[in-house]
Amino acid sequence: MPDQVRLIKKYPNRRLYDTRTSSYITLADVKDLVLANDEFQVVDAKSGDDLTRSILLQIILEEEAGGAPMFTSDLLAHMIRFYGNAMQGMMGKYLENNIKAFTDMQQKLQDQARSIYGDNSPISQDLWAQFLNFQGPAMQSMMGAYMEQSKKMLTQMQEQMESQTRNLFSGFQFPNYGGAESSPRSGAAESETKSGSGKK
Repeated sequence: MPDQVRLIKKYPNRRLYDTRTSSYITLADVKDLVLANDEFQVVDAKSGDDLTRSILLQIILEEEAGGAPMFTSDLLAHMIRFYGNAMQGMMGKYLENNIKAFTDMQQKLQDQARSIYGDNSPISQDLWAQFLNFQGPAMQSMMGAYMEQSKKMLTQMQEQMESQTRNLFSGFQFPNYGGAESSPRSGAAESETKSGSGKK
């Protein structure tokens, strides 16, 4: 039988209690659980609400404030703009899939290195860093080109939707729509006014 998900309770005094070890733990301990791929769930001790995402966000916030941030201010601003946007769900899935693909690639490279050089070999431990140093510029260039193409595609989609919307509503007869047409009655009145002013 597989072990149950590790349950961590958060109390009103902000302390975290690990029910598996029957002891209080810190946010750093929760980070160690993440690094060890240990499945866990953080719940409010009183209400039972799931607080796992909130705790993970706290860990990310501490890491970002630790002097070596992963996200630039521009990237964070772009991410904030996606909230409440129709693209929010797609953006979250896109980031999740790319991170998973990156993690899978890292794991496969590490497994191959261990099978060739052994677990404790310095070559095995440093191979991933060497790979990133070599492939980093190429990967950044590839991602930059991909994002540029995605931006152009979205712009084209927006322009196409606007064009289709204009074509759709142009088939309806709205009074004074766009100033292009007026009702027959108003046109006749305008003609009479002009003819009357011409006779004076």
